[in-house]
Amino acid sequence: MPELNFQVTGVETAARGVTPLLHFKIRATNSPPDHPIQAVLLNAQIQIQCPQRSYNPREKQNLVELFGPPEEWGKTLRNRLWAHANSTVGAFNDRTESILPIPCTYDLNVASTRYFYGLEGGEVPLLFLFSGSVFYSAPDGRLQVSPISWNSECTYRIPIEVWRSLMEQQYPNTAWLSLQRDAFDRLYAFKRRHSIITWEQTIERLLQNERNEKGRGPRSAEPEEVTA
Repeated sequence: MPELNFQVTGVETAARGVTPLLHFKIRATNSPPDHPIQAVLLNAQIQIQCPQRSYNPREKQNLVELFGPPEEWGKTLRNRLWAHANSTVGAFNDRTESILPIPCTYDLNVASTRYFYGLEGGEVPLLFLFSGSVFYSAPDGRLQVSPISWNSECTYRIPIEVWRSLMEQQYPNTAWLSLQRDAFDRLYAFKRRHSIITWEQTIERLLQNERNEKGRGPRSAEPEEVTA
């Protein structure tokens, strides 16, 4: 029975795609190579190894929503699930290269997106946990199938700039915000009521109202009339 080992050797953004995609380059090695591999149905769970990197003060502030105050990170900073992905690897004997496509989202309600968005630079350590099925030829020529070993895994550090360039490529100078329907209806009513053309102008109006309220400060009490 063949024993496959997997290694991530690189990553690049997909040139074209309906949704944002990162293409991770996977090297599969057949050890020993005496059972020709006919195909591999490869599944992968990708986790973000959050404790395996350092964070500057601004990044810590950006990630408070995910992990709480930095003084509690010793208990709250844990691996986070990023994605599940799958790929089909063609026939080979010794080793081969394949692509593992990972769809990405810019929805800031998704924890992994908020994590990537909150980082200013450096690399993101990833853990790939592989599973799936291997189809191979037995010595007598019969087709056999076996599961990928449960302990098949590898690590890879992706530069945050790769993810950021993908988002800029798909959504130039844009960020996504998902609202519950009742909140959106109230915002839409405010937009219509004030005859505001764009959503950006709507948000700017609300932010300006908040700035104006802060600028006024607390209302002082009217001076009491004093009678001599």
